[in-house]
Amino acid sequence: MIRLYTDSSPNGFKITIALEELGLPYVLHHVRIEEGEHRQPGFLWLNPHGRIPVLVDESAGITLFESAAILLYLAEKTGKLLPDARTAPQARWQALQWLIFHAASVGPLIGQRVHFELFSETRNAEAIARYRRLTNEAFATLDQHLASRPYLAGEEYSIADIAHFGWTHIARIID
Repeated sequence: MIRLYTDSSPNGFKITIALEELGLPYVLHHVRIEEGEHRQPGFLWLNPHGRIPVLVDESAGITLFESAAILLYLAEKTGKLLPDARTAPQARWQALQWLIFHAASVGPLIGQRVHFELFSETRNAEAIARYRRLTNEAFATLDQHLASRPYLAGEEYSIADIAHFGWTHIARIID
């Protein structure tokens, strides 16, 4: 049995998309962040950092947090959404590269931009300008790459595409 602990957020969306695309049955546990459930001992036992999502694969005895790690796990578990290292090493590394680009750059940048533009109690013009510039640069990189191909890692839909969709679909709220 796979259990997914998440709230309504881009990082959680990525995992539900992957689970649905892969056709894996799972039980969804809604972690109500606004009520502080992510800081309760039971949840902190799953993820000591207190962030969502968390995936528990009871049949394998595996508990994972961080959406990129969960996406990699699901792809490896099913042999889908990540090109095979033996038959398509270049495509595999492209998918991993774009997944890491998302995890290290795009997701955190959009997250900071959303925070400073929409949720911060004090207006910080320097931070807003910085995160606008950085997200625009990241979007330009994605746009340029996708201008000549249907997917980030070549001809196949992969976990890299899912990861980017998880955050870029909310870009309209900061546009």
